[in-house]
Order: sequence, then C-alpha cells, then structure tokens
Amino acid sequence: MLYWLAQQLDFPGVLNLVRYLSFRAGAAIATALLLGLLIGPRFILWLRLRQGKGQPIRTDGPQTHLAKRGTPTMGGLMILTSMLVSVLLWMDLSSLYLWACLCVTMGFGAIGFLDDYDKVTKASTAGLSGRLRLGVEFLIAGIAAILIVHQNGTALYIPFWNGPVIDLGPFYYLFAAFVIVAFGNAVNLTDGLDGLATMPVVIACMAFTAIVYLAGRADFAEYLGIPHVPGAGNLAILTGAIIGAGLAFLWFNAPPAAVFMGDTGSLALGGTIGVIAVVSHHEIVLGVIGGLFVVEALSVIIQVFFYKRTGKRVFRMAPIHHHFEQLGWPETTVVVRFWIISFALALAGLATLKLR
Repeated sequence: MLYWLAQQLDFPGVLNLVRYLSFRAGAAIATALLLGLLIGPRFILWLRLRQGKGQPIRTDGPQTHLAKRGTPTMGGLMILTSMLVSVLLWMDLSSLYLWACLCVTMGFGAIGFLDDYDKVTKASTAGLSGRLRLGVEFLIAGIAAILIVHQNGTALYIPFWNGPVIDLGPFYYLFAAFVIVAFGNAVNLTDGLDGLATMPVVIACMAFTAIVYLAGRADFAEYLGIPHVPGAGNLAILTGAIIGAGLAFLWFNAPPAAVFMGDTGSLALGGTIGVIAVVSHHEIVLGVIGGLFVVEALSVIIQVFFYKRTGKRVFRMAPIHHHFEQLGWPETTVVVRFWIISFALALAGLATLKLR
C-alpha cells in the first residue's frame, strides 16, 4: 500500500526510501515485530476466554507436558495477522509471486485453523482427517505451482552445479506441490515444544531473505551461478514480515509458553517457505536450510513404517524431539540445541550459493 502510494507520487522526498528493497524489507520486519508485540497480550487473552481448556495434550507423551493443560492454541492467527499487515503495507502488490505465496499462506492457515478448532471443540488430539487435509493442501499448492510456473519455468536446479540440471516439464507441477505440502507438514510436526518451530522458521526465513534478494538481482545471480528470477527479490519483504512476526510470537511462546502456534501457524508458515523455495528455484537447498524440519518429518515416517511392519519402535517416541525428551533431556535443552542445529544448517545452505 505504501509502495503503491509512493509510486503514484513518483517517490517524492522521504518516500524515495520506499523505492529501495532493503529499506522495505527492514521496515517489514519492524512493522510485524511491533504489531505482534502490541496485539499479543489481548490476542492471547481472547483465545484463552474463547477456548477454555485450551489445546488438548497427548496423555501418551512426556508427562512434563501435562502441566501445559489450559494453554490456548491458534496463536498462528497472531503471526499471520501481523505478517499480512506488514506485507500489504510494504510490498509491491503487483507481484504474481506474492499472490502465489499468499494463496498458500491463507489456504494452509485456514486448514490449520479448522484442524485446531476441531481439536479444541472436541477436546481431542485427532483433528481433521489426514486424507482430507492432504487433498486440500495439494489442491492449494497446485494452484500456487501453476501461478509460479506460468512465469518461472519448469527447470530443476541443484547445489554445486552452475545452470539447470533438467527440465521436468509437466512433472514440475507435482514436484513443486510436493515441496510445498511436505515442508508445510514438516514444520507442523516440529511444532511440539515451546519455541521449537518458531525460531527455526525465523532462521530459515533469514536465509531465504538473502537467497531471494540475490536471485532477483541479475548481476549477483550471474556472479554466483544461481538462477536469476526477476521479481523474486520482492519476496524479501515477505520473509522479513515472517521474521518480525515470528520473533514477536516467540516473545509469548518462549518457555513456559503463554500460547501455542497450533496448526494454524505452523502449516501456513511451512507452506509459505516451501513456495518461496520454489519461486527462487532453491527447492533442494530448502532441504538443507530446513534440514531440522526434514529430520523431524522423517523420524515420524520411519517410526510408523517400522512399527507397522515389525511392531518395534526405532525411536522412543516420534517426532524425534520427543525421543530426546524420553532420554531425559529437559525441554529447554532440546529446544536450544535444535535451534543451534537449525542455524548451522542455514549457514550450510547459504554456503551452497558460493560453491556453485
């Protein structure tokens, strides 16, 4: 909105700052952060009054989690509100990539909201049917993939290789949709401890802020040997808004959490990062930067696969963060160590830019 206004006025005086992507990205972080901190207390109070008993806690999980009964969920609404206000304020709304991202953000957020609502109203941890969720998620991700491919092509790029490796053609639509859905659910599975998913999401967005900015610049993209995606740099404002909103939420989600993100936030944020990776042609690098989320998801897949076939568990409990809790690690120890791993993986992902 402000960018459009400044553009209509031909960027006069101080509004000339709005012309610069770096300024708007920083402003998006600050706006989302301040707004999130401002609305947080009243938002949490409203959720507490509306939900009563809060998010149901698994009785078969770590016994320390039973003390969290009564903590409200759907805190993702707070993240999405501050993020969207910041994006609409600072971003170039003519960007097709922005609308592809927001399609997934709002669509996945709606699915997560319905899942959280079902859990709270029924006082159950079951939520919506898994098949129904995945079906709608793939539909939304498919729409986003169509919007992206229309402007971005179907080439697949990998780290350590200068230039496209293979043109997937029509199969790229399925590949892109899979990346978006898989990462959305990976972040969702990681959101099991206070602050565990929030900070790694912020770290991943910090890394992708650099990636989309560089990919959007023809000179930097050519120098680094990464795909040049005209207009991708505008998504640095979206990643900035997620960073600000995520940090504001972490203020209230830090142990002991006053509110849980819920599927409303984790599914939406994970899916959005997946779309950003598809836009920038860094789908494989996403697996490195978001390696923590990948491991969390794989731990569940491995656990289910082996248990159904052998009746034995590979991990004491899945996702894997619960395994370490069952080994005796305090919750805060698991969270902070996973943050460190996430930061190291983000640096490794960024290193691939130069290694090409």
